[in-house]
Amino acid sequence: MSTAFRPRVMGIVNVTPDSFSDGGKFLAAQDGVEHARRLIAQGADILDIGGESTRPGAAPVSEFDEILRVVPLIEAVRRASDVPVSIDTMKPAVARAAVKAGATMWNDVTALRFSPDAPEVAAELGCEVVLMHMLGEPGTMQDAPRYDDVVSEVEAFLLARAFTAMAAGVAKDKIWLDPGIGFGKTLAHNLALIAALPRFVALGYPILLGASRKRFIAGIDSSAHEASDRLGGSIAAHLAGAEAGVAAVRVHDVRETVQALDVLRAIRGAGSPP
Repeated sequence: MSTAFRPRVMGIVNVTPDSFSDGGKFLAAQDGVEHARRLIAQGADILDIGGESTRPGAAPVSEFDEILRVVPLIEAVRRASDVPVSIDTMKPAVARAAVKAGATMWNDVTALRFSPDAPEVAAELGCEVVLMHMLGEPGTMQDAPRYDDVVSEVEAFLLARAFTAMAAGVAKDKIWLDPGIGFGKTLAHNLALIAALPRFVALGYPILLGASRKRFIAGIDSSAHEASDRLGGSIAAHLAGAEAGVAAVRVHDVRETVQALDVLRAIRGAGSPP
């Protein structure tokens, strides 16, 4: 791997009242804009804007309300910066509205399974698409998840969804894959998937890793009760992703993650032959 390489940093902007880590903090439009500007100043390469929480037990949000939350923020970010914007939604109508407002990536936790027309809409929009693995649905995904071989099953699922997207007309070079850390997985499942990231990278698609502040970190450090207590574990997981060659990491703590990745890159460079 080139010593110059580092994953892009995708900063999370949740305009929701109930996201697990920062729900409600950036619900007001102006607060969301200011948060987005802070993340850009801290070095975010991409902003991932979401208007519906996918934490376990989260209440569904209507298309109308979700669009009302995200579109003004996307438009405001586009006016203020040329940093790419991703829309974090499972709904094709929201993705369509977001792309019209200036988003260039659709990050879908259901891997285009929420509605039958989702793959065709992704092809129509022509944007980049992140296909994520989730066992079940947000309300029940953490109810005793089981796999015979978590790495093989997640890999097979992601490849199948990529082929479905391509069959609908999505270009292969527009497709990203995400193993879905924390989405229907136990601590052991999450650790196995992070350890297997080189295998996912070898599939030939850009890999997005989202381990930021996830609950599995508290399974290792029992004192990390609050999401905000999990910075160290988040950075450790994302450095493992960087070593594996993932294309981007999705994070809450942009400044700290950028610093960690830049230090890792500098260390790699120092160890290279002159």
